[in-house]
Amino acid sequence: MRTALVLNPASGSVRDPQAVVDLLRESGASEVVRFACGEEAAAVASGADRLIVAGGDGTIGPSARAAADAGVPLGVLPAGTANDFARALGLPLDLAAAARVALAPTPATRPAEVCLTADDRPFVNAANAGLAVRAAREASGMKARLGPLAYMAGAARAGLRAPAIGVQVTLDGRPFFDGEAWQVSVSGTGRFGGGSAVGETDQDDGLLDVTIVPAVNRRSLVRRAYGLRRGTLGEQHDVPHERARRVRVHLDADDDHRGFNVDGELVVVATLEVHVHPRRVAVIVP
Repeated sequence: MRTALVLNPASGSVRDPQAVVDLLRESGASEVVRFACGEEAAAVASGADRLIVAGGDGTIGPSARAAADAGVPLGVLPAGTANDFARALGLPLDLAAAARVALAPTPATRPAEVCLTADDRPFVNAANAGLAVRAAREASGMKARLGPLAYMAGAARAGLRAPAIGVQVTLDGRPFFDGEAWQVSVSGTGRFGGGSAVGETDQDDGLLDVTIVPAVNRRSLVRRAYGLRRGTLGEQHDVPHERARRVRVHLDADDDHRGFNVDGELVVVATLEVHVHPRRVAVIVP
């Protein structure tokens, strides 16, 4: 089995790239050709039977798009801190177990949507504005000590300190929300922050899930946080939730906290436009 591997050596579990290559060979790959982040198109053009990506959530989006474009299955070795995409699809978090799944001779696959921003940035989980951005900033210095728990600690700090954001959201060109919000999520899987989830999303409907937490009072964030950890936020009656093909989120220009957390990567813009890639990626699952 000829395997193309896209590997992010900056991820915590793949500091030794050769160890990942050896793991794939031990799991059944007869040939492994390694590519760097940014070389996803070359990886799928190399004649490989499947594409495997090793890294955190932010590494997966470009590989997912490349695999979808080429029509090859995607295997995922979750090697980041949060690994929310793997959790969403029920993939093993242990690298050896994940390698066996990714290299199954007759793999089972599950379709997953690839989301694209207007500047062609692919992502698979969520683009968030508001508290999730502040929480990620708070968590960044605690990841080495706390691992995934850093996101919970960061979220707690953000909930106590961060202000609401002024935001306007349009869905397929029609107004959806205009006001102050604690958080706006534009979702693929809807998972983020090491186990938080906006709720059930359909990975095969060609639509984005949009969830808004209106800014009522800070005490209400306790119930919102509970919904995020339970994956039921979108079911709360006073949380606007809708699906659309194209989403535009504009943050007030004078807001010091503007910016978006896109699968763990901070994107500092005032306006984010998102649509769904026309082809789903076939992710190899247990």
